Amino acid sequence: MNPLDILCRTPKTNCGGCGFPTCLAFAAAVSRTGFDPTRCPHLDHDGLDLSGLPARENDHDLELIKHLKSKVSRLDLKTIAPELGAEYDEPGRTLSFTFLGRRMELDRSGITIAGREPDDPRDQILLYNYIHSGGGPAPAPALDWVGMETLPNSISKTKTLAVYGEDRLGQLFAPLSIADITKLAEEAGGRVEEQEGANAALIIPVLPRVPQKIIYWEECEEDGFPAKVKILFDRNVLSFLDLESLVFSAERMADRFNDLAGR
Repeated sequence: MNPLDILCRTPKTNCGGCGFPTCLAFAAAVSRTGFDPTRCPHLDHDGLDLSGLPARENDHDLELIKHLKSKVSRLDLKTIAPELGAEYDEPGRTLSFTFLGRRMELDRSGITIAGREPDDPRDQILLYNYIHSGGGPAPAPALDWVGMETLPNSISKTKTLAVYGEDRLGQLFAPLSIADITKLAEEAGGRVEEQEGANAALIIPVLPRVPQKIIYWEECEEDGFPAKVKILFDRNVLSFLDLESLVFSAERMADRFNDLAGR
C-alpha cells in the first residue's frame, strides 16, 4: 500500500496521538510495517481496504520474546538482581525494578508493568534484553554522557533517535513551562540537573542502569531556531543494552512523557 493512501485519510495536523511525530511518519509505518492503523484516533476508515498491508511483525516479536524468556529463565535472578539495580523477592521468585517510573515485575509467568502485561511486545524484548545482560561488566553507570553518534555502529540509528525521541520531545516541551517539564520528569522517575547553556537538563532512569539525559533548548524566535532536544547516554550503556534496544528505550521515554502530558 502506498503511504499516501493512508496519509490522505489522516487530519494532517501532526497531533502525535498515534505516537509518531507526523502524520506522514504514521502513514509510512502503516504501509511499510503493518503498524496498527487504528492507533490514529482520527483516521477515516470509510472504504479503507487494509488487505494490501504487510504482515504485522508481531509474530516475529512473539517468537523473540519466547526465546529471550527461555534464556532469562536459566539465570540466577537472585545473584544478578543487585547488578541490575533490581530487587528479588525470594518467596515469590520475583525480580522487580522501576521502568520509566513504573514498577516492572518478572516471574515465571512473564513480565508485567504496573500490574499489566505490556501493550507493546517490544517492551518485553527491551526488558528481557536488559535482564539478560546480567548487569554487564560495568556494574553501575559512570554518568559520563555521550551522544548516540559516538557509540559504535550507530550511524543508522542516529536519525531514528532524532525522529522518534528527540524531535517528539522537542515538540512536546515547546509550549510547556520549565516547571511543567520538571514535573513530567519527576513523574517519570527523573530529576533536574544544571546544564550550562541549556534551558533544562533532565536525568531519566529509563532502566536502573540505563539513565538518559535530556538537554532542552527553548525556541528562539529572533534567531529562527525551534525548540530542540538532545538525548545523551552513559558511555558504558552498551554493557547493559544492545543498540536497537537502546534506541527503542529512548522512544519509549518519549512515549512516557507524551502519556504523562496527555493524562
